[in-house]
Amino acid sequence: MSLKNKTLFITGGSRGIGLAIAIKAARDGANVTIAAKTAEPHPKLPGTIYTAAAEIEAAGGKCLPLMVDVRDEQSVAEAIAKTAETFGGIDIVINNASAIQLTNTQMTDMKRFDLMHQINTRGTFMVSKYAIPHLEKAGNPHILMLSPPLDMKTQWFAPHLAYSIAKYGMSLCVLGLAGELASKGIAVNALWPRTTIATAAVQNLLGGDKMVQASRTPEILADAAYMIFQKPSRQFSGNFLIDDSFMAGEGVTDFSGYRVDPSVGLMPDFFVPADSKPPQGVKGGV
Repeated sequence: MSLKNKTLFITGGSRGIGLAIAIKAARDGANVTIAAKTAEPHPKLPGTIYTAAAEIEAAGGKCLPLMVDVRDEQSVAEAIAKTAETFGGIDIVINNASAIQLTNTQMTDMKRFDLMHQINTRGTFMVSKYAIPHLEKAGNPHILMLSPPLDMKTQWFAPHLAYSIAKYGMSLCVLGLAGELASKGIAVNALWPRTTIATAAVQNLLGGDKMVQASRTPEILADAAYMIFQKPSRQFSGNFLIDDSFMAGEGVTDFSGYRVDPSVGLMPDFFVPADSKPPQGVKGGV
């Protein structure tokens, strides 16, 4: 199944994982709305909505770059409506926008707490809410959250409680919406990486060059997302997927091309449950 002429609405897609998913879809000839805040170049972050649009169109897709703050209801509602008006509907929504700060409770400023919850949980809820009337009309509609499995263990909450609650809030949206929208045939799934991914957040906030070298590229999540969108929406919903395990189940046997530096061991990501074992007998695995 091709994504040709399908319309994707991606939050936070001016760089990193969101952009990688957009470019993968664009190679099929998809329509993509990039809904993100970066309209002007940032000194520490690569890409804007306009550079993303240029990459998407160079890959073969059509792009609508929209400056959107997912915390602002009017901004979100207008972006969803503009996307449907421009491309004739919406087939896929990717809730990728996210804010992170890995601090304990006493070190977390309430302004930062609010930011993470407004972008991660509330933004995901709101984008999904406004997209539902359009997704109902699509042939094989999907909502995808870039969020972790609901593994309720102290180890995931104790070091950075505010961030964990905000990120798991996205996954609770998957749990609830998958059930709520089942009768409408709208699939709602979560996708999460087993390892750290070479993004600006990893570079600037988590571990610098050393962690980037121990990461996989965003393309692993783009390829996994593409496989999810091929699934029949009425039959494949409510899943919390780890990228390499899901892809191995789809027949992928070589993950070596996703390593930033094949000579460096891979760094495990947050929130991967202990009972989620990496695929065995594959090249370039963990």
